[in-house]
Amino acid sequence: MREIVADEKQKIDMETWERRAIFQLFNSFAEPYHGVCLRVDCTATFRYAKEHRLSVFLSLVHRSLVAAHQVENFRTRIVDGEVWRYEQIHGGSAIGRSNGTIGFGHYPFYEDIQKFVAKASVEVERVKQRDDLERCPDPNVIRYSVLPWFDFTSISHARDLSGNDSAPRITFGKITEKDGRSTMPVSIHVNHALADGLHVAQFVDHFEKLLDAPEMIPVQAR
Repeated sequence: MREIVADEKQKIDMETWERRAIFQLFNSFAEPYHGVCLRVDCTATFRYAKEHRLSVFLSLVHRSLVAAHQVENFRTRIVDGEVWRYEQIHGGSAIGRSNGTIGFGHYPFYEDIQKFVAKASVEVERVKQRDDLERCPDPNVIRYSVLPWFDFTSISHARDLSGNDSAPRITFGKITEKDGRSTMPVSIHVNHALADGLHVAQFVDHFEKLLDAPEMIPVQAR
């Protein structure tokens, strides 16, 4: 497995944290995740990826990772009962193999979209040649999936409810072209102990703007 370098993080002071009561409530739930499905316009990023011969999926992952860096709650994780805020978040996803099974790839974040996709593409090919499952042990990731066959309107995920995973889960669906525009369904699931609907809305707002500007890196993500 390609190791992801540990990034700077800050421990949250639970005594002064404004989300203390919300955290204590939802962290006790057997299923603390909540999610939404929506449709986004990915025309600009889709065209950019095609023009530069980049993986469309990995280009979308990059845009969403940049957006995640703009929302503090998407960079917050629960580790051994404690809450930490990370400076940098990476990506990971399921990767289909030729024999019909899947593996898991792990993608370190880079600000430049072409560098990110190039590095991640190497990881995708590496995982395709293996027959095992490698799970990234680091918590500062977002877990991605892609269902290119479905223009879905709802989705659920398999989860080990006894685990300590608090990473967001984002799934991309089938890209549909109509009237010169490319759109796709996206599902976003987050741990309610760390993020509310408002934070998901903030992420979506950043994501949509970044999809319209494939090479843009906001100041906050630098």
